[in-house]
This record gives sequence, structure tokens and C-alpha cells, in this order.
Amino acid sequence: MSISAEGFEKVLRYAELFRQGMICTVSISALTVFFGFFLALLLAIMRLSKVRIFKFVAATYVEVIRATPMLVQLFIVYLVVFSGIKLPDMTIFGFIKFDRFFPGVVALALNSGAYTSEIIRAGIQSIDIGQTEAARSLGLTQFQNMRLIVLPQAIKNILPAIGNEFVTIIKESSICYTIGVQEIMYGVKAAQSATFIIAEPLLIAAALYFVLTFPTSKLIGYFERRMRRGDIR
Repeated sequence: MSISAEGFEKVLRYAELFRQGMICTVSISALTVFFGFFLALLLAIMRLSKVRIFKFVAATYVEVIRATPMLVQLFIVYLVVFSGIKLPDMTIFGFIKFDRFFPGVVALALNSGAYTSEIIRAGIQSIDIGQTEAARSLGLTQFQNMRLIVLPQAIKNILPAIGNEFVTIIKESSICYTIGVQEIMYGVKAAQSATFIIAEPLLIAAALYFVLTFPTSKLIGYFERRMRRGDIR
């Protein structure tokens, strides 16, 4: 299979599809991390709860999600969960179909929440128990202690890991093309179908994912170093 400048020239006629795909990919990733974080926070608190039913439900959810393929989860959400739900027939940014985009975000958020919950749980457990005891001696409730003392420190500790989860979601969002979400891989398939060229669209997609993930990972590293300097001071 040869790769040629002529092939790239033909594929780049569909540059608008790739541009739209980048916008869609970033949108999916940002919403996934946002909703996935709050789900993860809830799951982490449930797993640390003294109520057995909460611990059991959260642990079961996390283990099931981590033990099943992302593609299967996506199809279950899209073809089963949303099969009987009529979503608004609208578009986002003029080209993203909401009835396909939203189930993709839900599936990715449900998956991300399971993994991120373990990160948050580890962050909470990393806080010295002495601080909790000091909060109790000051008359703070368990909720106040978690909200005012434990969580701010834990979130600061896990921010780099949360940032890395965003990078991971950018790459994993490519799976959403299987349900018709117009992200980067959707543009690849459209260009391949129109031009019968295989390699060049894939190389362009790889370059676009690199453009999205590499600066993001460097930005995360920068903030991580800044936070470490703050701790040293």
C-alpha cells in the first residue's frame, strides 16, 4: 500500500470533515470528563462510606465497568438504554447530531467515572487521618470535614491524574464513530469511502489526535510542576 502526496491532496479535499471531527472530539472529551468526574466523586464517597449497601453498589459498578469492553458499553447505552428514548432532533454547532452525540457522552462518562473514582478514592485516602480528627475536635460534621478539608487537598493531589484521564478520553472518543458520531474517525471513514484511499486519512487522523493530546499532556505537566513548587514553599 503506497502513500503519496497525491493521496494526501485528494483526502485534504475533505478537510472540513476533519475540522468538524476535531470540534466534536474535543466537545465529547470535555463533557465526558465533566460528568464523569461528578459520577466518580459520588462512587468514591460511596466506596468510602460505612454503609455496606453503598459500598457494595459502588464496588460492583466499578468492577463491572472495568471488566467489560468499552465498545460493548457504548452499544448497550445507544442501542438498549436510549432505544426507547426520543432525543431532540437537533444539531450542535450546526453539524453534530445530538441524538447520537449525547448517548456517546453518556457511555464514555459512565466508563470514565468508574476509573476516575479509583483515582479520587486514592486521593481521599492519601489525606492524613489526623486532619479528620482535628476537624472533629473543632466540631465539624463529617460532611463539612469532607467538603472543606479533605476534598480540596485530595483534588489538588489528583489533578494531574484527572488531566491524564482527559487525554485518554480524547483518544477513546474515536470509538463513537461506530454509532455515527461525527468525530475524527467519522471523517476518516467518509474520506476513505469517497476516495478509496486507506492510509492517508488514517495518518491525518493520527496527526490530529497528536495535535490534541501532546499539548494537553504538556500543559498538565506544567501545572503539575507548579503545584509541586507550591508544596515545597
